[in-house]
Amino acid sequence: MDSAPVVARQLIGMTLLVDGVGGVIAETEAYDESEAASHAYRGPTPRTAVLFGPPGHAYVYLSYGIHWCLNFVCQEAGHGAGVLIRALEPVAGVSQMVARRHQADARRLCAGPGRLCQALAITGQLNGRRIDRRPFQLLPAQRKPEVVIGTRIGISKATSKPWRFGLLGSPFHSRPFR
Repeated sequence: MDSAPVVARQLIGMTLLVDGVGGVIAETEAYDESEAASHAYRGPTPRTAVLFGPPGHAYVYLSYGIHWCLNFVCQEAGHGAGVLIRALEPVAGVSQMVARRHQADARRLCAGPGRLCQALAITGQLNGRRIDRRPFQLLPAQRKPEVVIGTRIGISKATSKPWRFGLLGSPFHSRPFR
């Protein structure tokens, strides 16, 4: 399986659906056990065990005790690495997303990992589930996406790594790319 930065870039432009609700992946971030910002940095724990493989599973965790965050495990078993799904362009089940988020502005429905999980009804119950099976559906990009690259955001360690990827020109990013 490819490294987290490679997978993070490849996911841009693909469509992610959870029980038929979702959209085009507009922003991702890569994390690897070799760097301090990763949940895998200190090795496997009961919370992070999913990150250590096998690849193709969801790692869902609660951030700050409030927001669920969705990651895709992407390395061979035994190596902790994942891709945080940071933002989607809503395209399917938008009315359900609006009801779940109490937010009518499409640009804010899935702009940020916590908002995205709320809009798609992702909770810790999906932790460890395969992303190639229900309720997940991952569809190839309709066209080859142009990708913008930047440094990761919302972290305090390993901030200089250019491991944040976005769909060029998308108004659906969680924060603008510099």
